[in-house]
Amino acid sequence: MIFRYRSTCLCSLVLLFFFSIETKAQDVWPDGTKIDRWFKEIKPTDINRLGKKYILTANGVKNDSTILQTKELQAVIDLAAKNGGGVVVVPKGTFLISSVFFKQGTHLYLESGAKLKGSDDINDFPVVTTRMEGQTVKYFPALINADGLDGFTISGKGTLDGNGLRFWKSFWKRREWNPKCTNMDEMRPRIIYVSNSKNVQVEGITIKNSPFWSTHYYKSDFVKLLNLTILAPKEPVKAPSTDAVDIDACTNFLIKNCYMSVNDDAIALKGGKGPKSDKDPNNGENRNILIEDNSFGFCHSVLTCGSESIHNYNVIFRNSKVNDASRLLHLKMRPDTPQHYEFLTVENITGNVKTFLYVKGWNQFFDLKGEERPRKGLANNITIKNIDISCETAFSVEKSDLFDLKDFTFENFKIKALKPEMQNLNHIQNLKQKNINVTQVASLTQSYDKKDDSDISAK
Repeated sequence: MIFRYRSTCLCSLVLLFFFSIETKAQDVWPDGTKIDRWFKEIKPTDINRLGKKYILTANGVKNDSTILQTKELQAVIDLAAKNGGGVVVVPKGTFLISSVFFKQGTHLYLESGAKLKGSDDINDFPVVTTRMEGQTVKYFPALINADGLDGFTISGKGTLDGNGLRFWKSFWKRREWNPKCTNMDEMRPRIIYVSNSKNVQVEGITIKNSPFWSTHYYKSDFVKLLNLTILAPKEPVKAPSTDAVDIDACTNFLIKNCYMSVNDDAIALKGGKGPKSDKDPNNGENRNILIEDNSFGFCHSVLTCGSESIHNYNVIFRNSKVNDASRLLHLKMRPDTPQHYEFLTVENITGNVKTFLYVKGWNQFFDLKGEERPRKGLANNITIKNIDISCETAFSVEKSDLFDLKDFTFENFKIKALKPEMQNLNHIQNLKQKNINVTQVASLTQSYDKKDDSDISAK
């Protein structure tokens, strides 16, 4: 009896111990709610479970990089959809296309050495109703489009190449003639656009040289971006507005084990713009966004809230390395749009940037559209901790009557900066600081392109 009692007690203690560990290790969002198990389930795409394989060259598409084969590729997608779904396989080689549209049950797989290359003639692209810069408008689709799909995947080891050089040159020539030229003036496609979809996984491929935004996800739920490489150059010709990932009114979004280096924002949270944008059903918030275990090269900002953004809630950016970014965290406070950024955590970041924290009003294309100015913008419950960064400017945080900053927490900072001044933080309401080490240095080994810190890129 004594033995049984002790055994029972011992089992209870062991269970209590492991329960305690599990509870302590439980991952939570910044608002304290539990992170869904889905975010931890990292499974490679198994194309053998996705239906019949439709190899392009076995279905009427020539292995010839000199001829446009959009119709031929679309015919393969349509055939797979007609037969109940399957995987469109791009074999080794280069295939020139404009815009194709995937359908329910169809998937894209790019073999090693395979490349889908975008046409650099805008006349090859249709004009459709799509989402662009916080608006639902007539514009050009991406190379790869998926709308209203459940379970869509893109995977493999190949490349989506936007072939953007001609578009970039045209943009800068137009900007030279008209300094107020916007993206909507100089028309160009994206590479991937996924909208109104769920259970999406994009994995393993390289995405490069986009004419415009590299990848754009709109009103989609449960999206995973895994092991991607996303590239667009800053020289010798700058690739304007080639954001690596634009998240636009999405929920439950994971970006993991990716490398991004582009000539604009690496990751931008969007959702709408304008004084009544929060009332427009085409717009929306971003919620439950997890960005972890990534690395970043040159970009204008690693993580940006804005400029077309209404409400961002429960965002985590962690466990990542940064090299040569202009900014680490950029909160764009747009005075013609009601904006609220809350419950955002940045933690466990190492490397170097030009400016560590950048918070300012964004007025480049200010337009009240005849309406009254909306309510004040607000950023609150922002936590930044476990930071080991070298930079030129530690804090560029504007004081403004147009937005409020409150309930910020800074913890465990090890920052070396040419300009470490922290008085820029005095206007943050309820700023909590613990173990902050911001050291002024005379020089940095890392050099930066001064011109790339402006807000005039192509936004």
